[in-house]
Amino acid sequence: MTQNVLLVLAALAVLQIKHFVCDFVIQTSYQFRNKGIYGHPGGLIHAGLHAATSIAVFLVLTPPLAVGVGIVVAEFILHYHIDWLKEQIVKREQWVFPQAEFWWVFGFDQFLHQFTYLGIVAVLAYAVGS
Repeated sequence: MTQNVLLVLAALAVLQIKHFVCDFVIQTSYQFRNKGIYGHPGGLIHAGLHAATSIAVFLVLTPPLAVGVGIVVAEFILHYHIDWLKEQIVKREQWVFPQAEFWWVFGFDQFLHQFTYLGIVAVLAYAVGS
């Protein structure tokens, strides 16, 4: 396995770990309860924590400053809106745990976050490799 492949895998692992910590370990009920209210500080704090902790991936793949800032801003905007949209769908449809539809939306939310991380790593690999 080449060093570049290892760096990409390490970058993905860092983002996976930070996602678990931010979404399941340190997310407070204040954040969780208010992500569906557009502009509420709870959702902004949650997305901000995700964006700020994404900086850890720069220890693996260090981009130029402008690229790094762009990644952090994009992570904030995407994470915020993915969570907000999930909450809108769940509330509108009145889906709750343990309904299958609730889990479909929850799973799609998590899929979109993971797909975002693939995009972040692709941008980093391109920026660092250029």
